[in-house]
Amino acid sequence: KSIQDAREATVQAGLKRIRPCLMTSATTIIALMPILLSTGRGSDVMKPMAIPTVGGMAVVVIAIFIVPCCYCGLMELKLKWGIKDPRFEENATA
Repeated sequence: KSIQDAREATVQAGLKRIRPCLMTSATTIIALMPILLSTGRGSDVMKPMAIPTVGGMAVVVIAIFIVPCCYCGLMELKLKWGIKDPRFEENATA
């Protein structure tokens, strides 16, 4: 209905999903730290496998914040310009 409603819905949805995503990413990154910091035998083989995984988990953490902000921004533009979004109308009336 309004920009404030779109922002509130974005925050509420983010609060529901942020904890499990952050915990999954954090445990994976923490579990890979010994591999990344190792200097012993076989580390030359393991490090190249661990680096992309840690990078992927870091991207997940960033995406948790960026994607909802972009979605909310697009919804605000639609509301400002008066563009009807049937998905938003269904949720508002249901």
